[in-house]
Amino acid sequence: MKILGRHLIVEYADCDCILLNDIDFLEQQMNESVRVSGATIVSSKFHRYNPQGVSGVIVIAESHLSIHTWPEYGYAAVDFFTCGEEVDPYKAFEYMKKMLKSQNATVKELNRGIPSDRDEVIAHKPSATQSI
Repeated sequence: MKILGRHLIVEYADCDCILLNDIDFLEQQMNESVRVSGATIVSSKFHRYNPQGVSGVIVIAESHLSIHTWPEYGYAAVDFFTCGEEVDPYKAFEYMKKMLKSQNATVKELNRGIPSDRDEVIAHKPSATQSI
């Protein structure tokens, strides 16, 4: 694979249920996790469901982060998808684990990119003269 980015798929369990339903807290902390990771925020959009739960996405210059919460289960599903070698999605993962007070978290990392016979990391923003 010609690797363009890393995608962390995260399950946060045994979280603080009140925090998982607080849209302002979640948006603030997810945006801070972007800064902690070294990424650049482009746009942020969050929505609170009735009677509970929040979904949100942050578009970053390097891809996106998203969160979906189920306060009734103390659970949040979070994606940290980053491109380039300047951003560390694991810093965002650890930051959100602490902020959500998750007692049980799992993370799976997937490489994202162009199918190829061999693995290699390629620039996610090649110059106009550079070919892939």
